[in-house]
Amino acid sequence: AQREVIHHLTTLQYHRNDFDPRGGEFRVRGEMMEVWLPSGEERIRLIWEGKRVTSVETMAQRLVEKPLWEPQSSVAIFPAKHFVTPLEKLELAIKNIEAELALRLKEFRAAGKLLETERLERRTTYDLEMLRETGYVTGIENYSRHLSFRNPGEPSSTLLDYFPEDWLLFIDESHMTVPQLNGMYNGDKARKEVLVAYGFRLPSALDNRPLKFEEFEKNMPETIFVSATPGPYEFEKSRGHVVEQLIRPTGLLEPTVEVRPTKNQIADLIREIQKRVAQKERTLVITLTKRLAEDLAEFLAEKDIRVHYLHSEIKTLARPEILRDLRLGKVDVIVGINLLREGLDLPEVALVAILDADKEGFLRNETTLIQTMGRAARNVNGHAILYADMVTASMKRAMDEVRRRRKIQETYNNARGITPKTITKEIRESFLPAPSAAIEFSPLLQSLTQKNLSLVAKTIEQEMRKAAAELAFEKAAYLRDKLREVRARLDKE
Repeated sequence: AQREVIHHLTTLQYHRNDFDPRGGEFRVRGEMMEVWLPSGEERIRLIWEGKRVTSVETMAQRLVEKPLWEPQSSVAIFPAKHFVTPLEKLELAIKNIEAELALRLKEFRAAGKLLETERLERRTTYDLEMLRETGYVTGIENYSRHLSFRNPGEPSSTLLDYFPEDWLLFIDESHMTVPQLNGMYNGDKARKEVLVAYGFRLPSALDNRPLKFEEFEKNMPETIFVSATPGPYEFEKSRGHVVEQLIRPTGLLEPTVEVRPTKNQIADLIREIQKRVAQKERTLVITLTKRLAEDLAEFLAEKDIRVHYLHSEIKTLARPEILRDLRLGKVDVIVGINLLREGLDLPEVALVAILDADKEGFLRNETTLIQTMGRAARNVNGHAILYADMVTASMKRAMDEVRRRRKIQETYNNARGITPKTITKEIRESFLPAPSAAIEFSPLLQSLTQKNLSLVAKTIEQEMRKAAAELAFEKAAYLRDKLREVRARLDKE
């Protein structure tokens, strides 16, 4: 009967919503029930006649012009939440949680930690009451060891457990992914140990965790590591089975590389930027700190270079717009710290300039230098300049590797008569709304006295700096242009 199905759905943590249902919810209209699966990818419709289901249909939740219901003989409805447990098992799990709670409270009282005792007892008692009444509680994953009846220290279930025995694993950007996998367990443990120590969670919460790296390795099948700069781990595991993909379909080469002294490096950099601007090419400048990136960008702007800085404090939605402006030629230079994580593919960039290249560290190690110089490899005129007063071991290895790859590519191209060509890549439309039309006030400037013009210039500059500080870059750029207009008028007075 429909009432029984509603009861079962509620037990599976589905919520009734007859007005605007979403994933993990259902609605009932007379003899018809619709269930939105938690994945958001499918919807199920059940139709009754009396106590008997007469129709079962599904519809894919895709953006199509006319979505169709497809008849089914049966459907499987999985729980809307993780760790949904049958009632008899839930009662046993609750008893195990209560036993752990009593032991932990005893430890806290013995140590004289009254605040932690009160905090843990109040929170856990509330959670257990919610589990008894509704079968679910926010943060239920912290009790997953008890709900899945695992032993202390036993790993959690992961998606890897659902793969077939014979499957192939690709680890992309392995030079970054492998260290992240290696550090996940310790990072999670360090955070949760604080919660346990101060009575926010029971010690069993530590067993709701990522896999340790050695546990992940046990689940690894045949594996292919993909990276432009593989690390020692990848080479060790590959056991000599390494394939280099150095040849590009466009015939493009690795960039040419040179080292220049830091003395007068900014003046030298400006000359190099101006050369690229004349050729309608773009430049990336890499600094060591956010402050330096901002200061350098401001200095270059004062030299009438169209520039923008890019670092972690820039809002996520603004990043693609800045990169799009670079490709469109609205900006000629981007100054940043670590532009590797931006996933940059910028064919217009012909120059990469790395400041303080001899400052050893994770931003100037062999891997990072190779990856950074490679940002100029999409352009036929790709060139990298490393500003440094000495050649570090990392710099030497990085430059030797880039030159080795370039030599192989040149040999291949010469043997086959291939002429390198810059990649042609479509510039996608902006997904942000266009800025509102600017208000022209040029005629107004004609009637202002020099004193008033100076006041207007000062006000505009203040607003421009305020907009820049608030990361309102379009407004700041507009005000910058108006400030130039006012100053040009002042110069004529």
